[in-house]
Amino acid sequence: MRKRVLKISAIAAAVVVVVVVGLGLWVRSQVARSLPRLDGEITLPALTAAVVVERDGLGIPTIRAVNRIDLAFATGFVHAQDRFFQMDLLRRNSAGELAEIIGSAVRDADRGARVNRFRDVAQRMLTTGSTEDRSLLEAYADGVNAGLASLGNKPFEYLLLGEEPTPWKPEDCALVMFSMYLDLQGGDYADEARLGLMHDLLPQPMFDFLAPRGTQWDAPIQGEAFDVQPIPGPEVFDTRKPKQMARNLLAPPGSLPLTDNFHPGSNNWAVSGEHTADGGALLADDMHLGIRVPHIWYRASFVWPTSEDGGIEQRVTGVSLPGTPAIIVGSNGHVAWGFTNSEGDWVDVVIVETDPSDQDSYLTPDGPRKFEHHQETIKIKGAADETLDVVSTIWGPIRDHDHKNRPRAIRWVAHDTAAVNMGLMRMESAQTLEEALRLANLSGSPAQNFVVADDKGRIAWTILGRVPRRVGFDGRLPGSWADGSRRWDGYLTPEEYPRIIDPEGGRLWTANARVVSGELLDKLGDGGYDLGARAQQIRDDLLATEQATEADMLRIQLDDRAVFLNRWRTLLLDTLTPEAIDADPHRGELRELVDNWGEHASINSVGFRAVRAFRLKLIAQLSDVLVNPCKQADKSFSIAKLDRTEGPVWRLVSERPEHLIDPRYESWDELLLSAADAVVADATSDGAKLADYTWGKHNTTKIQHPLSLAVPLLSRWLDMPARALPGDSDNMPRIQGPAVGASQRMAVSPGHESEGYFHMPCGQSGHPLSPHYGDAHDAWADGKPTPFLPGPTLHKLVLKPAASKRIESEAGL
Repeated sequence: MRKRVLKISAIAAAVVVVVVVGLGLWVRSQVARSLPRLDGEITLPALTAAVVVERDGLGIPTIRAVNRIDLAFATGFVHAQDRFFQMDLLRRNSAGELAEIIGSAVRDADRGARVNRFRDVAQRMLTTGSTEDRSLLEAYADGVNAGLASLGNKPFEYLLLGEEPTPWKPEDCALVMFSMYLDLQGGDYADEARLGLMHDLLPQPMFDFLAPRGTQWDAPIQGEAFDVQPIPGPEVFDTRKPKQMARNLLAPPGSLPLTDNFHPGSNNWAVSGEHTADGGALLADDMHLGIRVPHIWYRASFVWPTSEDGGIEQRVTGVSLPGTPAIIVGSNGHVAWGFTNSEGDWVDVVIVETDPSDQDSYLTPDGPRKFEHHQETIKIKGAADETLDVVSTIWGPIRDHDHKNRPRAIRWVAHDTAAVNMGLMRMESAQTLEEALRLANLSGSPAQNFVVADDKGRIAWTILGRVPRRVGFDGRLPGSWADGSRRWDGYLTPEEYPRIIDPEGGRLWTANARVVSGELLDKLGDGGYDLGARAQQIRDDLLATEQATEADMLRIQLDDRAVFLNRWRTLLLDTLTPEAIDADPHRGELRELVDNWGEHASINSVGFRAVRAFRLKLIAQLSDVLVNPCKQADKSFSIAKLDRTEGPVWRLVSERPEHLIDPRYESWDELLLSAADAVVADATSDGAKLADYTWGKHNTTKIQHPLSLAVPLLSRWLDMPARALPGDSDNMPRIQGPAVGASQRMAVSPGHESEGYFHMPCGQSGHPLSPHYGDAHDAWADGKPTPFLPGPTLHKLVLKPAASKRIESEAGL
């Protein structure tokens, strides 16, 4: 009987195994059916001529077309086959339509996005745009839908979600760009509102001190560094006076979380031919963004004739943004260009004055006006639809109310139809430096530092994107626009834009910090410039490099020296005195590790991590005290995330005024030692050893697919392998955090693209069964150069128009 039971159990187990294996094979086969087509021919009636898609060993396509319209179609086709779900999330993100396929977990995100009414802006942009732009966007959308339809099954994400992909519309391309606006400028409103609260509640000298316009770390291309204001005296602000300090709002010492100050940004620079080894100008670019799977960029090379007889061929190589038909950064043989987020002022907080006699009206320069109400319906998977009442003014939608309960509207470049256009596509054919600069100024895009090099050895900088012309104010602080004295008067013309052409030193550099001064700075405003330490280190690296080569560019991009933290290391060592060490042996161990920190953000360094944590703990602690009046209005208020807090905090720990000490400590020495002890406490919590508190344990990548964030069991299948990497989230050229970093690295000399390099995380494909899902990742993580141009062709796909053999020959088939 027992043998029979065992036999039955064995048979049952075998059946279960067969069923599970069979189910797994069936699921895999269903997922595999959505892999992109790489070879063969596909007939697509929308084409006017045949298009050839050649792919190399990394899956990078070279797309050859007879005209730009067919090229846009083919770009949409390959984007959809490799990355449709990513494109869908990008358009839904800005439109506030994520909950429709994901559910209530993202309902709040949709509410926040819907206030912008970006789908309405996108539709108006398409209506008011040029016929040429509409034709390109329509061709791209047709290509996307053809690429989606040509898959053997819908993309695997929709299988898991139980959803059907929604066809692409031409205006969806604008929505993808609006997602970039949210990424790059989405926090600017909160930054200005934070400054407004400080300005309202702190004495003016204290505000000027804590919110400096610059610091000694400034490294502008034009102009000098700004000084931090002197420390205000006790007659202005005194932390020892109960009236200025609500002690019940102070967090327990050492309990405040560390604030990493990462903003989506980038590094780029250019070296003129006078300072390179071969006499050609060099452009280097690495854009810093959140990194996820699939990766945001899609490498490509576009080829099409620019003369009627097809004798002159145009080629442009770089990265595209799936959901749009253009090369974003790259080189066309005549000019090469790259971006960093400009951090100029593209957002204003408008205090709206309501009409005392009618609370549904507000005051404008033309008299009282009714608020506009737009009913936005948010569809939620598995739940009832919700209706959101978006209240708007002539300046923009109402975002919130301030500490005085006054409504505040947002005036944002992104809300204008001028915010997005296809101007960047025209960069593909730019022949000269001056032509590229003008095209950049006319492009509709989140405003970027645009650095360009040409094939004559020249270099230049300007702003890409539209720059508002402010009247009556500098845009730094919130204010009322009711009387018309503050306003935007359209946008600057290209002739009015700041530009730096052929700089005297033969180098240009930008890293999200202030680039210019004086009148040029007045035009751009201050939207929260980075501290400048990273820009300064890049500048110094460039000036120390003569006869520059592509290898030098990569060396600078991978520079992880902790130059910025050197003075904080000295401060920590000075704090750990012999007397302090005698009182606690852990302090002696900390001192030894800091003394031998290695001067780099290397994965094995305990000292680097300790110095970094010491600084952040002090900033959090001092922020808690110095803006206490602001915390009385907003308990979560902090200046720890303000980019230039470093300036006043360093002056405080250097000069140590008694009237600005944290009142819970008897002296500055006690405060500093407490911060050092807090580092040790964190490092040794749960019985851990201080010697194991390495930077690599913190700076381990966690690069995830959106679905694995919701379903962790999918992580092994969908996410990139975890890697401890050198670099830091700011203040050095090599930007690297667990899920942020260089979204690509490249260096190229126009006309010498074969000598350039390029690498990016993850891979070309968004499909986990593709060999190109993560095959580019190791080169990026290891900082190894891979060729800028696509390699030898391994796959060839021909997209054919219906019944058109004649045009095949025109494409060179």
